[in-house]
Amino acid sequence: MVRIKKNEVAVFAIGGLGEIGKNMYCVQYQDEIIIMDCGIKFPEDDLLGINYVISDYSYLIKNRKKIKALVVSHGHEDHIGGIPFLLEKIPEIPVYATPFALALIKGKLDEHGILKTTELHEEYEDTVLTFDKLSVTFFRTTHSIPDTLGIAVHTPLGAVIFTGDFKFDLTPVMNQPAPDFQRMAKLGDEGVLALLSDSTNAEVSAFTKSERFVAKSLNNIIKGIDGRIIFATFASNLYRVSTAVEAAIETGRKIAIFGRSMENGIQNGIDLGYLNVPKDLIVDANEINRLKPNEAMILCTGSQGEPLAALSRIADGTHRQISIQPGDTVIFSSNPIPGNTLSVNHLINKLMEAGANVIHGKVNNVHTSGHGGQEELKMMVRLAKPKYMIPVHGEYRMQVIHTHLAQDAGVPKENTFVLSNGEVVAFSPEGSRIAGHIPAGDVFVDTSGTADVGNVVVRDRQILSEEGLVVAVATVDSKHQRVLAGPDILSRGFVYMRESQDLISQAQKNVYHVLRTQMAKKPRPSENDIRKAIIANLQDFLYARTERRPLILPMIIEKK
Repeated sequence: MVRIKKNEVAVFAIGGLGEIGKNMYCVQYQDEIIIMDCGIKFPEDDLLGINYVISDYSYLIKNRKKIKALVVSHGHEDHIGGIPFLLEKIPEIPVYATPFALALIKGKLDEHGILKTTELHEEYEDTVLTFDKLSVTFFRTTHSIPDTLGIAVHTPLGAVIFTGDFKFDLTPVMNQPAPDFQRMAKLGDEGVLALLSDSTNAEVSAFTKSERFVAKSLNNIIKGIDGRIIFATFASNLYRVSTAVEAAIETGRKIAIFGRSMENGIQNGIDLGYLNVPKDLIVDANEINRLKPNEAMILCTGSQGEPLAALSRIADGTHRQISIQPGDTVIFSSNPIPGNTLSVNHLINKLMEAGANVIHGKVNNVHTSGHGGQEELKMMVRLAKPKYMIPVHGEYRMQVIHTHLAQDAGVPKENTFVLSNGEVVAFSPEGSRIAGHIPAGDVFVDTSGTADVGNVVVRDRQILSEEGLVVAVATVDSKHQRVLAGPDILSRGFVYMRESQDLISQAQKNVYHVLRTQMAKKPRPSENDIRKAIIANLQDFLYARTERRPLILPMIIEKK
């Protein structure tokens, strides 16, 4: 239950707290709501068959008439990936995003068939959005993707600032401008009510290295490679793509692109003027095998070990156009997203087994974080001078450390909040309070693109993978209280039936007994009640004999 008073500004996260990903933050004042970002989270290994996780939008659906805008800080998946699912529920929300982020969003909306029905607007650092009671302005930051902005929602009590993902890169690449420190400081002088700041690197003590440092390192590495190069990175990381393109030009290599998202990302970069790619540099994917090894570079997706991405298929030998050759060098210009470490390590092993030389990790300086370290986080607090501090975008320990950094930078301890998703903090002239909790659970999207698969389905998948399945089948005549056929017991992934005859035989007897007992009851129980009785009996019996809990599926066929 949420109780927000008329003079209070409410701030809450529907995703992004206690986790990496699913970023979605809201400011509410009276009858107006501003949404900042709407992302996805990549699933952990135990979420079988789940492609990604989105937020529970039920509070926003219930309060849809109050929503004035969805404003986007930048174009990474954990900040824009949930937008199509939100707009399928609330299609009337206007979306504001920077040019590169908007290009990526349009591609997603087109895939979902809702591009033509969505109200889209470009935003820039000097854009001002004005509503009856709230307004929104922006300030320039730097990250690992072009066009990144911080967001300031102006309320009667002061600005609520959301930094987005940021670091203070004073020498960005691709002619991107440096962070706008003056604008940040001006917001601080005007009065910041609350700062929602990126906590991803709250545990990292140093300043984050500039993208230009990585560009020089990659350029030197590529120049020293004689064989074919396979360069894997995020499709949205145009900085790394730009570095690869420049190195290919300098070393006389042609580039082939593998992966639809990489193709789309490069095309968006070219269209928006961020990438300068000579026409003769890119060759058709089918041409790459005809080039000499020292004349070829492959740009591809799959740096996170995704099984269907181009790099994984190349490593498996299932890609129809290319396979690993002795002398190939694979460069991973990214770090594993939390939850993907095992997949990435497995992919690296497969590439090396196939004969490739693999370059990855910080030791080779082929990647730098897009998130600021502790000194940058403290600098942001000093610039903004917030009355209240709310660490966002990070796991719990990162949020806690970030509050300590904020306290070191001058924010009183009692004015820092370590919140969880759905927890609402309300600010008023008198102070602050926790004003309740809104629904903010996880919603699962499976491989078919279906949202809200449900916790029960995911739990069943986990049980199936770990404990197996037992099916109990019987044909009954409930009217005459008879078991006409069976019960038969089938095991899949639980026990090998030929070697477990005694167990199977006793399980059949148990099910037969349950059926006779249930059918004899007055009044006659429903089929669902009988199924529950069979499940309960077999669960206890099988656990007592095997100490395992398989998924049990009773199938009762009623004679007509």
